[in-house]
Amino acid sequence: MGRIVGGVGLSHVPSIGPVVDRQRTQEPAWKPLFDAYVPVREWLARLKPDVALVVYNDHAADFSFDKYPTFALGVADAYPIGDEGFGTRPLPQVKGELDLSIHLAEALIYEHEFDLTLCQQIAVEHGFLVPMNLCFPHQEKGWPVHAIPLQVNVVQHPLPTARRCYRLGQALRSAIESYPRDARVVVMGTGGMSHQLQGRRFGYMNETFDQWFLDQLESAPAELASLTHQKIMEEAGAEAVELIMWLIMRGAARGRRVHRHYYAPMTTGMGLITFED
Repeated sequence: MGRIVGGVGLSHVPSIGPVVDRQRTQEPAWKPLFDAYVPVREWLARLKPDVALVVYNDHAADFSFDKYPTFALGVADAYPIGDEGFGTRPLPQVKGELDLSIHLAEALIYEHEFDLTLCQQIAVEHGFLVPMNLCFPHQEKGWPVHAIPLQVNVVQHPLPTARRCYRLGQALRSAIESYPRDARVVVMGTGGMSHQLQGRRFGYMNETFDQWFLDQLESAPAELASLTHQKIMEEAGAEAVELIMWLIMRGAARGRRVHRHYYAPMTTGMGLITFED
């Protein structure tokens, strides 16, 4: 039977990728961030997941503004590395988990009535890859887990509500638990935290909001799901609306909180929280 063994909420700041590629993780500006993931990786090694289900948003690398699905599920054996305009990163392609993807697609559409776009081809980019770098570093032979991408529109309005995302997480849990084969799944909700990358509030961050969000995500996620896009963007910056993807993770992952970390050295509040089912 399928089982969710853990959940991770984490930021997917694009500059983390080149820092990993150039082996700069122990530089003073980056060391606090990367050090926080050492116990997370040790914890994940103890959980021994087979699959990482990564909830992320595509930053117009594979989808475009004229065709941007609300929810898009990868249904493939493998996912190539996307080119975000500066060449592809030197990473192995990501191994998919096709049978589980098909099961999730059928359960979410037929049983839970979520209208998903199903993608037999997705090139994954930093929204997906940075969380994988931080939690499941690749080796010469590839990534240590299989992965399933679940792409969410947090770019082109109208966006799915926080409540809809939380309910999708609950449906994901049900769908995974109905999978007839053994599968240990970690659900990763990515994006945020507070940041704004354009306009008069460029560089805006709000640590108070970010810490409050982490508190509520742990103790009152159902109530947190009532947050509106307007409230998030006013309090934490326009791009902080990515945080609705953490609610998909929290709708799927229950149990106790294990890790929590926050670091904001530049233009984005970078949060981390984990839950063990």
